[in-house]
Parts: sequence; structure tokens; C-alpha cells
Amino acid sequence: MLFTSWSGNQFSPLLLLYQERQHYSTAAVNGFLGVYVLGLVPAFLLSGALSDRYGRRPVMFAGVVAAIAASTVLAFGESGALMICIGRLLAGITVGTATCVGTAWMKELSQWPHDPEADTGSGARRATLSFSLGSAVGAGVAGLFAQWGPWPEQLPFLIHVALTLPFAWLVLRAPETATTGGVPGPLRERLRVPAAGHRRFTRVVLVAGPWVFAVSAIGYGYLPVLLAGATRGWGIAYATLLTVIALVVSSLVQPLAKRIDAHDSARGVLTGLALITAAIGLVAAADVLQSWPVGVAAAAVAGSGMGIGMTSALLEVQRIAAPTDLAGLTGVFYAVSYLGFLSPALLAATAAVTGVPAAALLLGVVGLGVGCALLLVRSYRRHLPGRPAGGAGAVAGLRGPLARVAGGASDAGVASAGTDADGRDARV
Repeated sequence: MLFTSWSGNQFSPLLLLYQERQHYSTAAVNGFLGVYVLGLVPAFLLSGALSDRYGRRPVMFAGVVAAIAASTVLAFGESGALMICIGRLLAGITVGTATCVGTAWMKELSQWPHDPEADTGSGARRATLSFSLGSAVGAGVAGLFAQWGPWPEQLPFLIHVALTLPFAWLVLRAPETATTGGVPGPLRERLRVPAAGHRRFTRVVLVAGPWVFAVSAIGYGYLPVLLAGATRGWGIAYATLLTVIALVVSSLVQPLAKRIDAHDSARGVLTGLALITAAIGLVAAADVLQSWPVGVAAAAVAGSGMGIGMTSALLEVQRIAAPTDLAGLTGVFYAVSYLGFLSPALLAATAAVTGVPAAALLLGVVGLGVGCALLLVRSYRRHLPGRPAGGAGAVAGLRGPLARVAGGASDAGVASAGTDADGRDARV
């Protein structure tokens, strides 16, 4: 899981490298960032159901192979844009698979009979640590070698391939935990997620979700390109610094996010969106001032918004989903939310076509953020799902991909996705 996460995050600090050495436009390099989503979304939607039917081991092995293939192809990125796009597509498949399948497998291996001494939160903590370390270390190693090492367009990816290869063998030796064949029936039936129509999901969770990944892509993908003039000579190192700051802060604020979250309101999600909107405003200020310190502040605020926004949104998902819907609803959430990763490409393309300065476009994005915040206020205490069965607390342990972010796991039941807390139909 660490090295699959590494695969997805090692590319962000290198955007400036491709722009400087291969003379790609700002729109092109941000387009490379967005291609990732095209592999990520189908992996989110399909890999969980496939692993239920065919087992965790073969699907996760395919994800690790995709990680190795992604870095191998990207090592030939100097030969043209097509290789970069293929590599990024494979990296998206890798991370989507690891998020859905790897997290579930980690949870299952961190309990009896595989690890009798593990407590109920061990799997979640291990998954969180793996993803956090992989994201930060992958970006850090790639950026440092690209800035000061030889063969900057090849060496970061070759290092990843060399370190990941042994783990493909390890995956094949790990115990299989999905042995029931999953829910019977055609795959298309297994992909249906009734809870995706719940009004709390459509009017709160999906309103906020894409902003989490939009601010990450803008804060440490788009911003270093905007500040290329101010950081000339050490731009790749600066991009690496922004990435690591945002990811580390995002991990550190997750315990705080669980305290901010409330089962009877959208307080946590709204707090995350407020921080995200402020971070995008700081990105605009950094661009206008051409100030790298303001950019560092923007990355830190972005990390806070990412951590609080993601954790709060996933806790909302847990409360909405029925037990049979939890994995599927989480996949839908990620699939829609990762569309925010396309925002730098859209901003760069709009700036190139219209001639509107990037800072002005970013202020427009801030306005959209304020509008979405008002929508959250409108649904702040509305369309609440029923309380968890058996009197369990609102922040019960999370399962599957939820466990990676919120850091808890338990077998507490969750309410039916079909009704509000007062029993009324909550579906769209």
C-alpha cells in the first residue's frame, strides 16, 4: 500500500520539470495531472466488487503490477506526451485499487485469526500510515532526485520500480481473506448503490467532496507552476516542499476532524470547505505577489482543509450507508470527488483560451466555494440519516476505504440509507 500510494504522488513535484525541459504549456502539464483521474474513477467503482468475487490477492497484485508499469512507462516520458499520459492512467488505476482493495485487505489481516493481538483500530491505523507515508515519501524522493540527482526524468521512477518489485512477490504470499465469492448475481447488480440517492449524500457530501481534491491539485500541482518565476532554480524542490507540507498537515489534523464532526449537523464538512476556500484565496494571492512564502502558507491551509474535509465527508458517508452499501457508497464518493483533480487543467486551459489571469480565475473559484458553503448551510441539519443501530456513537468505526482516512474500525451497525432520522423517505 505504501508503494502504490507512492506511485500516485511522485508525479506532482515533477510538473515543473516537464514544463522547463520539454517546453510543455501550463495547460498541458496540468492536463497530465488530470489524466490520473481517468484511471482512478473506474478503479474505485470496479475493484472492490471484483475483489469480493475473485479475492483480494489477485486484484491487489494487479494494482501493484500497474504501479510498476506506471513508473516504467513514465521513465520514458522524455520521449513524448503519450508515454506520460499512459503512465498517469496506470498510476490512477494503481491508487484506486489500493484505496478500495488494499484498505479492506489490511483491515481483514489485522484481526483474528491473522493477527489475534491487534485491536479493532489496528487495520485502520496501518492503512492510514501506509498511505500517508507513501504519499509524502513518494513526492519527497521524486522531487529531491529530480532537483539535484542525475537523470531527473528517469531516476525517480526507476527508484520506485526497484523498491516496489519485491512487494509484488509479497502480495502473492499474503493470506487471502475474501473467500465467500461476494454477493451472488451479475457484476452490474453488485455495483448498484441505493444509498447514493440519499439527500444527505447528494446535498452535503457530494457538494463538498470534489473540493478536497481540487484544493490538493491546485495547492501543490498548479501553484508551483504559477510561481515558476519566483522559484527559478529551485522550483522542483519548492513543488516538493508544498506537496509534503500539504500531505503531512492533512494527516495531522485528522484526529481534530473527528472532534469537529457532529452527527446532527454538517459542521465538519463546512469547516473543511471554509479552509479549502481560504487556501484557494491564498493561492491567488501568492500568484499576484509572486511570493513563495505565501504559497507555503496556502499549502498548510490546504492540508488542513483536505484533512478535515475528507474525514468529515467520510464520516457522513458512514452514517448514511447501510451495511451492504458502505463500500459501494465510499467508491461513489471517491469517484465523484476525484473529479476535483481536473481543476488545474480546466483553469490552465481557460486562462490560455480567454487570456484571463490565473489569479482572477482562482478568485472565481473562491466565489464558487462560497456558493457551495451556502448550500451546505441550507442543508446543515436537514436530511439526517437515522442514528446507528444499537445506540452506537455517531462516529462509529469505519470500514473499508473509510478506515484509511478516519482511523477507526468496528462492527457497529449503521442506519438504513432509505430514511431520514425522523423516518421520512430521504431518497432523491
